Amino acid sequence: MREDTVSTDPWGRVDEDGTVYVRTAEGERAVGSWKAGEPEEALAYFRRKYDELAGQVQLLEQRVHGTDLPPAQAEASIARLREAVATAKAVGDLDALQHRLTALSEVVAKRREELKAARERARAQARETKERIVAEAERIAAEATHWKSGGERLRQLVEEWKAADRADRATEAALWKRLSAARTAFAKRRKAYFSSLDKQRQAAREAKERIVREAEELSTSTDWNGTAAAYRELMRQWKAAGRATPEAEEELWARFKAAQDRFFQARQAVFAERDASLAANAEAKEALLAEAQRLLPVTDARAARRALRGILERWEEIGPVPRDKRDRLEGGLRKVEDAIRKAEEEEWRRNNPEARARAQSTVEQLRKSIQQLEARLAAAQAAGKEKEIKETEEALAARRSWLEEAERTLAEFTS
Repeated sequence: MREDTVSTDPWGRVDEDGTVYVRTAEGERAVGSWKAGEPEEALAYFRRKYDELAGQVQLLEQRVHGTDLPPAQAEASIARLREAVATAKAVGDLDALQHRLTALSEVVAKRREELKAARERARAQARETKERIVAEAERIAAEATHWKSGGERLRQLVEEWKAADRADRATEAALWKRLSAARTAFAKRRKAYFSSLDKQRQAAREAKERIVREAEELSTSTDWNGTAAAYRELMRQWKAAGRATPEAEEELWARFKAAQDRFFQARQAVFAERDASLAANAEAKEALLAEAQRLLPVTDARAARRALRGILERWEEIGPVPRDKRDRLEGGLRKVEDAIRKAEEEEWRRNNPEARARAQSTVEQLRKSIQQLEARLAAAQAAGKEKEIKETEEALAARRSWLEEAERTLAEFTS
């Protein structure tokens, strides 16, 4: 290179001795030395170095604007490029690159603030979500009695906790402590319940085993009425004893029912045999009932009573009848007896001298009272006393109504 050969560029130059300079806002600084060729070749070489650096800045801008590059990583890349630009062995507008990096730093700083705000919102949402989870878990721990569904729901709440975003560390720790305490409290309550339930079931099993033993002892009894009542009492005790485990309940009930069935089947067989032997008695009482029903309607109470007395004597002599016919036969006979008793009461009432005398006295008193009221009414009408006329007419109407009823009663005694 000749000593008088120099080459210049808007952003740099090569001096006579081959030193290459770059121009910046702070002045020129040497970026290299070129001895082997023309100055234009030197500037072209160092411009390419600049282009490479500018390409790195552009690539970083694209990543910051076009991707979700984390702010910390972006800031590290910006700092690295700032240092690279500040010490670059290149010729070009290095100040423009620094300005671009400064603008990019502002973008990253804004993004950092946005991400910080978003994280705060996410943490607040996470806190609300986890507070809801903890509140529901505490309610289940304090109130739930459906242990299977309660336990399943607590497991679901733990999975919801894990899937939710994280709140701040202090809140996270405090809420997790409450959630763990709720799960522990639920587990203790469930354990206490089933422990108590086991005791209740054991007590129920012991009570029902005693009931079954008594039922089995009674299964061969021939005291039909007394034993049937005893079985009813044992059934009441069975229901009051509570429930044992399903397996024990099934086994004990099968024994209890088998004992009852043995007794009642034996009783039914005896009663069926007895009913068959009593069929003739039923036929005889059917005939007596028909004879008693022919006494109705009662026209002579005394004669009807004598006839019924004879029927009742024969009825008792016949003896028992099958149970399925007993109520109908005895009910029919009671209806005849009731009709005769009513006829006797009616006849006595008609022939009672004291009652007749009272009825006669009532009629006479009412007639006398009516005569007096009629006289009072005539006097009031003659005097034109409207109020007294009205009152007297009302009193007369009442007395005449009473007289009609009293006369009907008296007539019954003379009929």
